[in-house]
Amino acid sequence: MKNSLVFVATTISKRFHVPPSQTQFRFYCSLPSNKLFVGGLSWSVDEKSLKDAFLSFGDVTEVRVVYDKDSGRSRGFGFVIFSNEDDAKCAKDAMDGKALLGRPLRINYALKKARGVPVVVP
Repeated sequence: MKNSLVFVATTISKRFHVPPSQTQFRFYCSLPSNKLFVGGLSWSVDEKSLKDAFLSFGDVTEVRVVYDKDSGRSRGFGFVIFSNEDDAKCAKDAMDGKALLGRPLRINYALKKARGVPVVVP
């Protein structure tokens, strides 16, 4: 067995240390609010179809589907804002994991983002 390698059920891991000065990210918890993040949207979902999907849970004050600025195509997520937090909670509990136009939705309370600072979800 000269000049050969033998591996026997070994786990190799390497950890990297990143100095705090290089980590300019803020971490936020998803606290209850009246604004919901809706992910997993089909590219064919527009504001009207998204609003229609959530109207039965209460007064929807604003709906926004986020589009790519270059292609104009949906980025697959959006936001639904209710007039109160209770309606948003009911919608979140009922619609998380449900399908809209054939795709399961991922719904969370929207994270508050500081302008110009990337949000990292742990």
